[in-house]
Amino acid sequence: MQIRVHRATTADIPAAAQTLAVAFEQYPWTRWSIPDEGYADRLEALQRIYLEHALACGLVLVAGDADGVLALMPPEAPAPTDEAQTRIAALLGERLPLLLAAELPRTPTGAWELATLGVHPSSWGRGIGGALLAHALREVGQAGPVPVALETSDPRNVTLYSRHGFVVAATTTITEGPVVYSMVRPGTDAAS
Repeated sequence: MQIRVHRATTADIPAAAQTLAVAFEQYPWTRWSIPDEGYADRLEALQRIYLEHALACGLVLVAGDADGVLALMPPEAPAPTDEAQTRIAALLGERLPLLLAAELPRTPTGAWELATLGVHPSSWGRGIGGALLAHALREVGQAGPVPVALETSDPRNVTLYSRHGFVVAATTTITEGPVVYSMVRPGTDAAS
């Protein structure tokens, strides 16, 4: 089955945010970091903010009709705007201090950051996540080998990322929270 992957436009963002919200509904990190009250709405609103930022500063890819979504941020990407950060803080509510206190390894210098990769549950098992990841790695590697880093709190994701050359660089247990796997793909280019 051929999976159509395209660069997102502003018009793709609402459906992409919905896909990510459904994909991350039971994800350990979001379950820990987002308040239970209004969880689904908060999660979708956060995904939309992050996707808008990634669209402005990085690379957002969509598979099919938003069956899957991936966002990559370049090294030295700017932080979200003050307005976006205010909205993020409001959505995270009482969980914000815990999130800020979580100590995770820094992204390696010069690495692109895989900010998110999610596939709608109705499309799981069709190779969409792998297709998005392969497409993204080719795009960022066109100018030569570059490292790509990510974090995941679902051990099943480690297998997918390992198939694409990522290795676990650190494992962090968040107090009263999830285990986070920091992974790095040392260098990728268009031929990978």
